Amino acid sequence: MGGHVNMMDDVLIANCNAKWSQGSVLEAAFQTFGGDVVQAVQALKEARPNKTNSLKTELLSLLASFRDLKEYCQSSDLPYLFARAERQVQDVFTFFFSEVLPDTLPNRLLQINIAKATSPNSMIEKFKLGPYEVPRLFNGFWQLSSPAWGSGTSDTQEAALIQLIESGLSAADMADHYGDAELIYGDFRQRLPADIKDTIYAATKWCIFSAVKQTISREWVLAAVRERSRRLSGRVELLQFHWYDYSSKEYLAILEELVLISKDRPELLSSVGLCNFDSDHVEEVCQHLLDKTGSVGIVSNQVQFSVFDSRPLQKMSAICSKYDLKLLTYGSFSGGFISEKWLGVPAPEVYSEGQHLTPSQRKYLDIINLWGQWKEFQSLLGTLKAIASSRNVSLTNVATRWVLQQPAVGAVIVGTRLGVTAHSGDNVNVFTFRLSEDEMKEINRVALGPGNNKCLAVFEKLGDCGNEYRAMH
Repeated sequence: MGGHVNMMDDVLIANCNAKWSQGSVLEAAFQTFGGDVVQAVQALKEARPNKTNSLKTELLSLLASFRDLKEYCQSSDLPYLFARAERQVQDVFTFFFSEVLPDTLPNRLLQINIAKATSPNSMIEKFKLGPYEVPRLFNGFWQLSSPAWGSGTSDTQEAALIQLIESGLSAADMADHYGDAELIYGDFRQRLPADIKDTIYAATKWCIFSAVKQTISREWVLAAVRERSRRLSGRVELLQFHWYDYSSKEYLAILEELVLISKDRPELLSSVGLCNFDSDHVEEVCQHLLDKTGSVGIVSNQVQFSVFDSRPLQKMSAICSKYDLKLLTYGSFSGGFISEKWLGVPAPEVYSEGQHLTPSQRKYLDIINLWGQWKEFQSLLGTLKAIASSRNVSLTNVATRWVLQQPAVGAVIVGTRLGVTAHSGDNVNVFTFRLSEDEMKEINRVALGPGNNKCLAVFEKLGDCGNEYRAMH
């Protein structure tokens, strides 16, 4: 970080008398830069560098630069575009140097003016997850893990969150490595009126991607829970656990401790779930927890599930039904490929500059190609569109409804480009209808193939749920 700390201070901005307005090129550049700072600081945290005096000095200097820039914005009547970046730097400073409390804490304690979801939104379906009743659509924050999806400011993100909550979508899914997602949601939740705050549901993750180099202990696991609770400014309603290598069995002891913490410390952690576990190891975990704690203990598994990646139908749905677990599904929109935008158009070129595919879309295009040819995908979109037209809903609504009507599925996680775009109005239309048996059969005919051969082909090529992530290690 040395040599770059002062790049935002008054020498470059205040002394240049820089000015920006809503929609200006300079504002967009600063928004992008703020998002880049968030990602850079997240990378610093995950790298776990030595806690040196030099690092402390650099972080304090950066926080001081934010303070000076904020004063310049206030005196010049300019919008302060670096609240996200400042909050992320403050968080990483607290993470490394909790014994030192600098006087540059962002002040965003004003209560948010927000209305409760009104009666028209009573149509939103809910299901029981642990001790809570939650919507069957979760707001997904994985787009915050990369500026490739755009970078919203703290103000535009707050406005987007208000819109989601007021529409009745009060549950969010995030992770410890999704940039500043936990901080955004925690800051927002902390400032809500008490009666609305109690309805907000935070699901985050503890993802371990490499070998654990210490003995598994209650204190170590509890510290991880507390870290997520701190960033969320309160209780973690659901902590979903991802593990990198099934041959290293420490995950069983970690999950055992997490379940016990959820029972002993419900003010910190309400429920425990899994993330991208395959069917055999979901069952292994459930049996281990039954033997050690007397109950299954976990409540969910988060997996990929869509009309062209229906691997959960092979084994996972049955295992989850057996142990009364709910599936939380992602990828159901497949990076936007399951939409009318891609109906009647040629297959995209993955690295064409004109296509502007996101990292997510490149991933899902690979899966589409495993599932079948582009013309078959067009046939699938056409089938979804025909049903959508008869229902007066969107093609995406039909694809989402298909997933929601599968065994053991609790909720579909809908990616939210927070503060960049909003689609909550269309998404809630998924609760205005239910697919008939004939409509489900028609979608299955194209999506699963004769004798479920397409579903089985993807399963055989990729392996069971989550296998593609472990194949990377």
